[in-house]
Amino acid sequence: MTTLQERYTGAVMNTFGPPALALARGRGAHVWDTDGKEYVDLLAGIAVNALGHAHPALVDAVTTQLSTLGHVSNFFATEPQVSLAERLTGLLGWDDARVFLSNSGAEANEAAFKLTRRTGRTRVVAAEGSFHGRTMGALALTSKAAYREPFEPLPGEVTFVPFDDVSALEAAVDETVAAVVLEPIQGEAGVVVPAPDYLAAAQRIAHDHGALLWLDEVQTGIGRTGAWFAHQLLEGVAPDVVTLAKGLGGGMPIGATVARGGAATLLQPGNHGTTFGGNPVACAAALAVLDTIESESLLAASVQRGDQLAGLLARHTGVVEVTGVGLMRGAELDGPYAAQAVAAARDAGFILNATGPTRLRLVPPLVITSDDLDALDAALPHVLDTARAAAQESTP
Repeated sequence: MTTLQERYTGAVMNTFGPPALALARGRGAHVWDTDGKEYVDLLAGIAVNALGHAHPALVDAVTTQLSTLGHVSNFFATEPQVSLAERLTGLLGWDDARVFLSNSGAEANEAAFKLTRRTGRTRVVAAEGSFHGRTMGALALTSKAAYREPFEPLPGEVTFVPFDDVSALEAAVDETVAAVVLEPIQGEAGVVVPAPDYLAAAQRIAHDHGALLWLDEVQTGIGRTGAWFAHQLLEGVAPDVVTLAKGLGGGMPIGATVARGGAATLLQPGNHGTTFGGNPVACAAALAVLDTIESESLLAASVQRGDQLAGLLARHTGVVEVTGVGLMRGAELDGPYAAQAVAAARDAGFILNATGPTRLRLVPPLVITSDDLDALDAALPHVLDTARAAAQESTP
């Protein structure tokens, strides 16, 4: 009998490599594969499933909206679209903002990139270690050479500077720069947290030269760090543009580009568009996510469970550093066996993610329980020992 993974290989483009598992269903922070094996999901669709799997509020919102009005295009307005835009500007505390709704983080960043061009300037300063997406524009802002080089030439005039280096920003930003784009915490780089004053310094530098501060909160936003947006954890940081996706839809595809002040009016009719962006179903899902985060106190839960996760990681031999905030955590291992740790964890019933040879990333659903994390704590010694041994056996 042909397995789902074998069918995948024969039908789906090989852009991701062979899938590690074939998953069949999920509930809360747990998923089951097609053989019926259960896993605690500490990846959450790459920080997407804020409410976990099959949350009743999300299921009800999508079902109700789809049975009423599914898609109408942006020739028309719908209540979920307008309500979501209003809700996002309210959560940001901006009374002079506008929202462009799209389908993904890459699209949110594409819109923001085009917005910066409407300033009349064409240079953008981004950070080394950054990840902003895989479309041609978003890729131009992403620093990893292996992602960029096969597709060059990319949209130009992007300058990369070391992350968390104020002097490097000061040297790079001048009156030709349209925007400085930064992640408050770098996710794909392994959950890299800058110094507390870095974003405020970036804002000062950008504004001193008439440039925009654009914060990519695709991974850090919507409660992931224990605040609605990671920059709200810091004093004096007020970006001009924020991009969102991932947790916003709880698993439904949606992105948002939010701009305030003069930046909110840079894109005008004919400058940009989307067919599916802002469709009623995705917006209804996003509103359900926001409502549930509030009603179930998931901002506080992100802090509490995040502290528990950081504490248990730090206790284990082999973990030399724990980074991050809330339920966005990185674990630095004492050797290059992160890939083996992911495999050993999977065998033990846990889904983890490696962002480099020595680095694990843990971004579980905001609904993950204390018991789930206790189970991880109990399994980690065997997982890490097994991974270390497997790495040593594979070393020539």
